[in-house]
Amino acid sequence: MSFEWPWQYNFPPFFTLQPNVDTRQKQLAAWCSLVLSYCRQCKLYTLDVLEAQESPVFNNKKIERKLSVEAIQVVFEELRKKGNLEWLDKNKSRCLIMWRRPEEWGKLIYQWVSKNGMVNSVFTLYELSNGDDTENEEFHGLEDWMLLRSLQALQTDGKAEIISMDDGKGVKFF
Repeated sequence: MSFEWPWQYNFPPFFTLQPNVDTRQKQLAAWCSLVLSYCRQCKLYTLDVLEAQESPVFNNKKIERKLSVEAIQVVFEELRKKGNLEWLDKNKSRCLIMWRRPEEWGKLIYQWVSKNGMVNSVFTLYELSNGDDTENEEFHGLEDWMLLRSLQALQTDGKAEIISMDDGKGVKFF
C-alpha cells in the first residue's frame, strides 16, 4: 500500500515557509494534514525532529527539496496547538504524534468491545493491542502509551476501569 502524496508535495515553494500570513496558514494546514496522514499510514507514533528532515514526508528527493529543521519545528508546533503532538523533552527534539486522539481510539475500542458482546469482560492491555481477536482492527498494534490514554478516556466516561493484574495492567469494560 503506497502513500498518496498531495499535489503540494511536488510544488517546490511548499518546502519554504511562505511570508504572507494567509498563504502560510494554508501551507501549515496542508503540512499538518500531510504529516498526520503519513504517520497514520505508516503507524508512526513518535518522531525525532532531526530524523524527520530525512524522512520522505519532509524530504522530496524527486524535486530535491526538503523542509528546514526550523520549518519542521513550526509545523510540529502547529500540530501541538491542535492537540496532535506532545513534546517528549524540553529541547523539543522528540515528540509523540497523535494522528488520532486518545478519545477517538477509546471510542473505536469500545465499539469493538460492544460489537463483539464483550462488555463486562476483562482484557490485558496486550490482548487488546496485540491479541488474535483484534488483528483486523485499526487499534491493533497501538503503542502502550496511547492505549493507556485511550482507556483512561473511557474510564473518565465510565465505560471502563483500568485494573492492576499480576503481569501488568488490564481493563474491564462496562
